[in-house]
Amino acid sequence: MLASTLCYLKRDGKTLMLHRNKRDADVHKGKYNGLGGKFHPGESPEDCVIREVREESGLTMKNPRLRGVMTFPEFKDQEDWIVFLFTATEFEGNLEECDEGELEWIDDQKLSELRLWEGDKYFLSWLEQEKFFSAKFCYRDGQLIDHEVTFYH
Repeated sequence: MLASTLCYLKRDGKTLMLHRNKRDADVHKGKYNGLGGKFHPGESPEDCVIREVREESGLTMKNPRLRGVMTFPEFKDQEDWIVFLFTATEFEGNLEECDEGELEWIDDQKLSELRLWEGDKYFLSWLEQEKFFSAKFCYRDGQLIDHEVTFYH
């Protein structure tokens, strides 16, 4: 199982999004996504998300908040993915260019209009709630075929 993190930085009613448009072999090519990536050996989810956000944006996060855990069975090359989903409102530094795509602050009201994975529209709306969640998203040939979620108080 591939373990990774995903983070949505929030500021002034906007969310920092990465338009994944620079790498041809990127499974997310052409889509908008949060920041994050794969764990390095020995990292906790918090270690991973802080490092990934810094590498992709130049920003240093403080107090990332774990909001949910998501699984994606056989997402790519028959490999299951597990993703630890974070949000953050505390960060410092200057936004730098990313070698994976273009970084953009997007108005929260316009997020659902972006070219997203279909399942992202679900969990982005769940971030509006104050509940932790565990979800499973099943894709086949890039199309969402099923999903389920459990919310915790």
